[in-house]
Amino acid sequence: MAKYRASRLAETIKIEVSKIIRENLKDPRLGFVTVTAVEVSDDLRYAKIYVSILGKEEDIRNSMEVLTGATGYFRSELGKILRLRYTPEISFKYDQSIEHGAHISKLLREVSVKGDFSDGEDSQE
Repeated sequence: MAKYRASRLAETIKIEVSKIIRENLKDPRLGFVTVTAVEVSDDLRYAKIYVSILGKEEDIRNSMEVLTGATGYFRSELGKILRLRYTPEISFKYDQSIEHGAHISKLLREVSVKGDFSDGEDSQE
């Protein structure tokens, strides 16, 4: 039952943090940030928020600095919204899965355009 509650809380935190980033944070260093996932500990005391950031390495670094610098703000805003005894401690983690998926898709498109699939089929016969 605790896992179910943690997953519900994680989804609520994901929605609310996305809304806070979109509507309340006005820092010009903040790039295009997407909250991809949230992991909440079983005791509901800690939350890891995974974010994907579109842009160059410098944009990613600046956006992560803004987010980690604003963890207190996020925690206080979540405390106002969530009805919990303890508001979870928040940490932001950079999620590279979207970039990785885009890179793999690009490689697959390049391979299919070159026609390398037909070469591999002939060698197996």
